[in-house]
Amino acid sequence: MTTYRELLQRTKSEISEIDARAAQETPGAVWIDVREADEWQEGHLPGAVHVPRGFLESRIESVATAKAAPVIIYCAAGNRSAFAAKTLEDLGYEQVYSLAGGFTDWKHNGLEIVMPRTLSPEKRTRYSRHILIPEIGEEGQLKLLDSKILLIGAGGLGSPASLYLAAAGIGTIGIVDADIVDETNLQRQIAHSLDTLGMPKVDSAKRAIEALNPDVNVVTYRERLTSENIDRILDDGWDLIVDGADNFPTRYLVNDASVWRGIPVVHGSIYRFEGQVTVFKPHEGPCYRCLFPEPPPPELAPSCAEGGVLGVLPGIIGSLQTNEAIKLAAGIGDPLVGRLLLFDALATEFDEVKIERRADCPVCGEHPTITEYIDYVEFCAR
Repeated sequence: MTTYRELLQRTKSEISEIDARAAQETPGAVWIDVREADEWQEGHLPGAVHVPRGFLESRIESVATAKAAPVIIYCAAGNRSAFAAKTLEDLGYEQVYSLAGGFTDWKHNGLEIVMPRTLSPEKRTRYSRHILIPEIGEEGQLKLLDSKILLIGAGGLGSPASLYLAAAGIGTIGIVDADIVDETNLQRQIAHSLDTLGMPKVDSAKRAIEALNPDVNVVTYRERLTSENIDRILDDGWDLIVDGADNFPTRYLVNDASVWRGIPVVHGSIYRFEGQVTVFKPHEGPCYRCLFPEPPPPELAPSCAEGGVLGVLPGIIGSLQTNEAIKLAAGIGDPLVGRLLLFDALATEFDEVKIERRADCPVCGEHPTITEYIDYVEFCAR
């Protein structure tokens, strides 16, 4: 029978070990820490990615995508990393090295280590399902908790967006809305209830968010967004905007401000059975004016109050907006930049339309002609 020590010696004879100095001089290497979560929290090497040994085989392809590139694996003393290196060689990785002496020797030699921010035990429990996802993990959840997202509107789209952003652990949520809750809202605006009839929507939404997740800081602006207050509101330092506005004046106002300030916007709109979602990321993709350079005539732009909306539709579109916002906040996935996602609730069909950034766009184009805010108040259908 083979003992553990014999197996370890044989494995080390079959793989390549590397000392700290040589490892530091290996260009383009992917550094992987295969220790357990509690060990990672005690410090790790700069630039390392945490993939516990038990998850290495299932997660390695999302971490080290090029099998010809060098991979340096380390653990506490160099034993687990030896077995991990052998596994990666069996999976076809061509330049795999186990760090001799592991994290312990590295630290004893006075080399640089990183002390990670970590979640409290309570937060690790609350966000455990996010932490289990390799693309998010603890680092991604910390990004969400650090994020500041501004919601334009606390109505049909803002309601589901506010609750799912809060549930996801977005650290600060701002809400801009001047309306109060009435009975016609309750068919679709799930942040509000019979108990909050007559209450300002921002206060009603804040109460719902805080009941769901007390980690979230809610900042309310009980006012209609205008050219006179938008800069003051955006000066509070928002990372991105979720636009749930139901009128063209606000959409153009948000678009122009976002382009000038470089703030991404997750846009959504709904009407009867149809909804659409896209992401406007300044200087990387088109803006709202690339899609609609000027507002349409009022008779061609009825509001939901005039034409109606299926109650569940805002939940679908608002949830899709939240999905895009979380991806942007965590820095993962492929956001809907340059892509307009269309949803037909009657047919239960999704379609996607490409949107190009226009060189002649009056705001984000090569020679912008709109350089200050315009209030299209005559188009505000309520």
